[in-house]
Amino acid sequence: MHNPDWEKPMKADSELPFQLDSWVDLSPFERTLDMVIDSYGDGEAILSMPFTVKLSQGQGLLHGGAITSLADTAAAMAIKTILPENTHFATVSLETSFLAPVREGNVKAVARAEASVDEERVYLGKVEVETDDGTVVATFESIFKVAKGQGVE
Repeated sequence: MHNPDWEKPMKADSELPFQLDSWVDLSPFERTLDMVIDSYGDGEAILSMPFTVKLSQGQGLLHGGAITSLADTAAAMAIKTILPENTHFATVSLETSFLAPVREGNVKAVARAEASVDEERVYLGKVEVETDDGTVVATFESIFKVAKGQGVE
């Protein structure tokens, strides 16, 4: 999706130049990658993304950064389903393991999230990314932290 307003530089001290339609929605970056939210609820989310030419690396495979972006977004959407709306949180750590190349088609990220039992304000995300035929091409684990003062313990 192309939107000329998305090409403008971000300004730290101004209002956001875009608005999400709901708590579980895609940002301009995620829309640029053509991500789709297929389902979400109860600590889970499934997102998909087509492998288009703009997402290829130099040898014609799906770029690892695109796969990681899909997985990180899916984990965040799963976490949003267990947090109060408008809670501020961010990824603080992530690890992606690539298991197989993607040459064509779509990829789907199946995410599960849960609160950490060891630390307050910490949420864990686990994701498997698979192709249309069900081949798992990447696994992803992440740690998210809720901002202080958000009332989430």
